[in-house]
Amino acid sequence: RLGEAEAHVHGVPVETIHFHEVGGLDAIADVVGAVVGLRRLDVGRVLLSPLPMGRGTAHSLHGAIPLPAPAVASLVAGWRVRGVDVEAELVTPTGAAVLTTLAVSAGPMPAMTVERVGYGAGQRDLPFPNVLRLWLGRAEETYGEFISGHGDH
Repeated sequence: RLGEAEAHVHGVPVETIHFHEVGGLDAIADVVGAVVGLRRLDVGRVLLSPLPMGRGTAHSLHGAIPLPAPAVASLVAGWRVRGVDVEAELVTPTGAAVLTTLAVSAGPMPAMTVERVGYGAGQRDLPFPNVLRLWLGRAEETYGEFISGHGDH
Protein backbone atom coordinates (compact mmCIF):
# COMPACT_ATOMS: atom_id res chain seq x y z
CA ARG A 1 0.00 0.00 0.00
CA LEU A 2 2.89 2.37 0.68
CA GLY A 3 4.31 1.79 -2.81
CA GLU A 4 0.88 2.33 -4.36
CA ALA A 5 0.38 5.59 -2.43
CA GLU A 6 3.82 6.91 -3.40
CA ALA A 7 3.22 5.94 -7.03
CA HIS A 8 -0.15 7.72 -7.00
CA VAL A 9 1.36 10.89 -5.51
CA HIS A 10 4.22 10.96 -8.03
CA GLY A 11 2.09 9.87 -11.00
CA VAL A 12 4.33 6.92 -11.88
CA PRO A 13 3.91 3.12 -12.01
CA VAL A 14 4.39 1.38 -8.66
CA GLU A 15 7.24 -0.70 -10.14
CA THR A 16 9.36 2.47 -10.46
CA ILE A 17 9.01 3.61 -6.83
CA HIS A 18 12.21 3.80 -4.76
CA PHE A 19 11.74 4.26 -1.03
CA HIS A 20 14.50 6.83 -0.69
CA GLU A 21 12.65 9.01 1.81
CA VAL A 22 10.80 6.51 3.95
CA GLY A 23 14.09 4.92 4.97
CA GLY A 24 14.06 1.51 3.31
CA LEU A 25 15.50 -0.45 6.25
CA ASP A 26 13.50 1.52 8.83
CA ALA A 27 10.28 0.95 6.88
CA ILE A 28 10.99 -2.78 6.60
CA ALA A 29 11.73 -2.97 10.34
CA ASP A 30 8.48 -1.12 11.14
CA VAL A 31 6.36 -3.37 8.93
CA VAL A 32 7.98 -6.64 10.03
CA GLY A 33 7.96 -5.57 13.69
CA ALA A 34 4.26 -4.72 13.59
CA VAL A 35 3.27 -7.99 11.90
CA VAL A 36 5.49 -10.19 14.08
CA GLY A 37 4.32 -8.40 17.23
CA LEU A 38 0.65 -8.85 16.37
CA ARG A 39 1.19 -12.53 15.58
CA ARG A 40 3.16 -13.16 18.79
CA LEU A 41 0.43 -11.46 20.81
CA ASP A 42 -2.18 -13.53 18.93
CA VAL A 43 -4.13 -10.41 17.95
CA GLY A 44 -7.20 -11.24 15.91
CA ARG A 45 -8.41 -7.74 15.11
CA VAL A 46 -6.77 -4.28 15.11
CA LEU A 47 -8.87 -1.18 15.79
CA LEU A 48 -7.59 2.41 15.74
CA SER A 49 -8.55 5.66 17.28
CA PRO A 50 -9.03 8.36 14.62
CA LEU A 51 -5.53 9.12 13.32
CA PRO A 52 -4.09 12.51 14.36
CA MET A 53 -3.18 14.79 11.47
CA GLY A 54 -0.72 17.59 12.16
CA ARG A 55 -0.27 20.59 9.89
CA GLY A 56 2.46 22.69 8.34
CA THR A 57 5.20 21.65 5.94
CA ALA A 58 8.02 19.15 5.90
CA HIS A 59 11.18 19.20 3.85
CA SER A 60 11.87 16.37 1.44
CA LEU A 61 14.07 15.61 -1.54
CA HIS A 62 11.23 17.10 -3.59
CA GLY A 63 11.28 20.36 -1.61
CA ALA A 64 8.67 21.54 0.87
CA ILE A 65 5.60 19.31 1.08
CA PRO A 66 2.36 19.94 2.97
CA LEU A 67 1.47 18.01 6.10
CA PRO A 68 0.00 15.54 6.30
CA ALA A 69 2.30 14.30 3.56
CA PRO A 70 0.60 13.50 0.24
CA ALA A 71 1.26 9.76 0.67
CA VAL A 72 -0.35 9.87 4.13
CA ALA A 73 -3.37 11.71 2.74
CA SER A 74 -3.72 9.01 0.07
CA LEU A 75 -3.34 6.15 2.57
CA VAL A 76 -5.90 7.48 5.05
CA ALA A 77 -8.62 8.03 2.44
CA GLY A 78 -11.73 6.32 3.81
CA TRP A 79 -10.42 6.30 7.39
CA ARG A 80 -11.40 8.48 10.34
CA VAL A 81 -8.82 11.15 11.15
CA ARG A 82 -8.74 14.17 13.44
CA GLY A 83 -6.93 17.46 13.03
CA VAL A 84 -4.40 18.40 15.69
CA ASP A 85 -3.28 22.01 16.06
CA VAL A 86 0.44 21.34 15.95
CA GLU A 87 2.99 21.92 13.21
CA ALA A 88 4.46 18.44 12.95
CA GLU A 89 4.18 15.18 11.08
CA LEU A 90 2.19 12.99 13.46
CA VAL A 91 1.59 10.04 11.12
CA THR A 92 4.32 8.99 8.69
CA PRO A 93 3.66 7.30 5.36
CA THR A 94 5.01 4.01 6.73
CA GLY A 95 2.87 4.32 9.86
CA ALA A 96 -0.23 5.12 7.80
CA ALA A 97 0.43 2.13 5.53
CA VAL A 98 0.91 -0.28 8.44
CA LEU A 99 -2.10 0.97 10.39
CA THR A 100 -4.57 1.17 7.52
CA THR A 101 -3.50 -2.22 6.19
CA LEU A 102 -3.70 -4.12 9.47
CA ALA A 103 -6.69 -2.41 11.11
CA VAL A 104 -10.33 -3.11 10.37
CA SER A 105 -11.74 0.25 11.52
CA ALA A 106 -11.01 3.53 13.29
CA GLY A 107 -13.30 4.97 15.91
CA PRO A 108 -14.03 4.97 19.62
CA MET A 109 -12.50 2.31 21.84
CA PRO A 110 -14.79 -0.70 22.03
CA ALA A 111 -16.00 -2.27 25.24
CA MET A 112 -13.36 -4.82 26.19
CA THR A 113 -11.62 -6.56 29.03
CA VAL A 114 -8.12 -5.04 29.06
CA GLU A 115 -5.33 -7.58 29.41
CA ARG A 116 -2.26 -5.39 28.79
CA VAL A 117 -1.31 -1.85 27.86
CA GLY A 118 1.93 -1.00 26.07
CA TYR A 119 3.64 2.27 25.14
CA GLY A 120 6.11 3.40 22.53
CA ALA A 121 7.72 6.83 22.80
CA GLY A 122 8.68 9.07 19.93
CA GLN A 123 11.80 11.26 19.89
CA ARG A 124 10.24 14.57 18.77
CA ASP A 125 9.30 17.12 21.43
CA LEU A 126 5.63 17.97 21.07
CA PRO A 127 3.26 20.02 23.24
CA PHE A 128 1.70 16.73 24.41
CA PRO A 129 3.09 13.26 25.21
CA ASN A 130 4.62 11.81 22.04
CA VAL A 131 3.57 8.23 22.66
CA LEU A 132 1.73 5.44 20.92
CA ARG A 133 -0.40 3.43 23.32
CA LEU A 134 -1.59 -0.09 22.52
CA TRP A 135 -4.47 -1.68 24.43
CA LEU A 136 -4.63 -5.46 24.20
CA GLY A 137 -7.88 -6.99 25.31
CA ARG A 138 -10.85 -9.20 24.61
CA ALA A 139 -13.72 -7.38 22.93
CA GLU A 140 -17.29 -8.14 23.88
CA GLU A 141 -19.05 -10.47 21.43
CA THR A 142 -21.59 -7.85 20.35
CA TYR A 143 -18.77 -5.57 19.21
CA GLY A 144 -17.28 -8.35 17.10
CA GLU A 145 -20.56 -8.61 15.24
CA PHE A 146 -20.67 -4.82 14.82
CA ILE A 147 -17.32 -4.52 13.04
CA SER A 148 -17.53 -7.68 10.96
CA GLY A 149 -18.32 -5.69 7.80
CA HIS A 150 -15.62 -3.02 8.21
CA GLY A 151 -12.61 -4.94 6.88
CA ASP A 152 -12.64 -3.59 3.32
CA HIS A 153 -10.81 -0.26 3.83
